Amino acid sequence: MKYLFLILNLLAFSIHAQDKNNQSSIEYQQQLNVEFADSLKSPLTEEDRGHFKALDFFSIDKKYIVEAILIRTKNEKAFQMKTSTERTPLYKKYGELHFTLEGKEMKLNVYQNISLMKLKEYKDYLFLPFSDLTNGKESYIGGRYIDMRIPEGHKVTIDFNKAYNPYCAYNYKYSCPIVPLENDLDIEIKAGVKKFHD
Repeated sequence: MKYLFLILNLLAFSIHAQDKNNQSSIEYQQQLNVEFADSLKSPLTEEDRGHFKALDFFSIDKKYIVEAILIRTKNEKAFQMKTSTERTPLYKKYGELHFTLEGKEMKLNVYQNISLMKLKEYKDYLFLPFSDLTNGKESYIGGRYIDMRIPEGHKVTIDFNKAYNPYCAYNYKYSCPIVPLENDLDIEIKAGVKKFHD
C-alpha cells in the first residue's frame, strides 16, 4: 500500500504521455519540461525541482523515427514484471515490433499492463520499455520507456525522440518496471531523454 499513491501518479503520467502520440517530438519534449516543473505533476524531489530548468535531451533526429511492423502474439500468459522495488505488477506481452535502424534488423516486445487493460479508456495502452548501448553513459542506466496505443493495422511508428526515463531515475520513492532482457538493443539510441544526474 505504501507505493500505491506513487504508482497511481506514475500510471497517470504514462497515460498522459501516451495520449500525446500525435505531437511532434519537439512539442512532446517541451510538454515534458512543463510537467517536470509543475509541483503537482513532477516526479522530482523538492530540492531538485527548485533547481530545475529543463530535462537534457539528445538532439532530435528523424532517423530515430521508425516504422515498425507489429506482429501480434497470441495466447500470451500474464507474468510478474520485476520493478525497482518488491512490487511485481502483472503484464502480458502484446506483440513484437520489427523494424530496421542503421541497417540492422531490430525487434522489441511491447506489453500491456493487466490492470490498465481492464479500464475502458486505457484498454489500448501499450508499454514499450527498452535499453541500449547509451545506458549508463549518456542515458539512464536502467533503460527508458515509450508509451503507445494499439494501432488499427499492422504498422506503427516508434519515435525514440519521445523516449523518457522511469520516474525512479529522479526519485527513489517510485516503483518502476525493469526493462526485460529481451528488449535490450545492441545499438546506441541517441534520442529522447538523457540521464538526469551523473
